[in-house]
Amino acid sequence: MSQPILINSLDFARERREISTRDIAVADLPRLADALASRDGVLSWSVSGHVDRLHRPTLRLKVSGDVMLACQRCLEPLPHRIDTDTLITQFTDEERLEAACDEDEDLDGILAEEELDVLALIEDEVLLGLPLAPRHDDCRPDAIEKAKADKPNPFAVLAALKRKPD
Repeated sequence: MSQPILINSLDFARERREISTRDIAVADLPRLADALASRDGVLSWSVSGHVDRLHRPTLRLKVSGDVMLACQRCLEPLPHRIDTDTLITQFTDEERLEAACDEDEDLDGILAEEELDVLALIEDEVLLGLPLAPRHDDCRPDAIEKAKADKPNPFAVLAALKRKPD
C-alpha cells in the first residue's frame, strides 16, 4: 500500500499548487481493487489548485488508466477505460456546501481539510465513475453457458423430493 499524500486543501487551492502527473498501481487502492476483476493496472493522476470565478477554492483532479471489471452477464473480464477530469469545489462549512449543491446540481463539493488524502480522493472519484452493472456489448455464448453451469440449480432439491407415480 502506498503512503498517503496529504495536502492542506485550502492552501493548496489558494496558492495554485500542482502535483503533476504521477502513477499509482491499482493494487495500492484497496477499495478500488476490491471492486475489480483484476488488481493489475496503473492509474495516472494529477491534481491542481485553483480559485473559481466566485472566489471559491477548487481542486482539479485528473485520473486516467485502464482497469479490468467483471461482466455481470458472462463473468468474463471486461476492460474499462477511466478518463476523468473533475473540478471539486471546497467549502469551509456544511451549510455552505449544502446550499451550493442545492443551487447547482452538477457541483462536486467537499468540505476543506487540513490533511486531505489525495489518494483517497482519487479512489473515491474512480469508484463513483465505475458502471453499476458492467457488461460486454455482445458476450460470448460459451462464457454465458459456463457461468450458468457453475451455478447449482436451486430447484434440484425439489426434484429429489418429488415421488414417482406408482
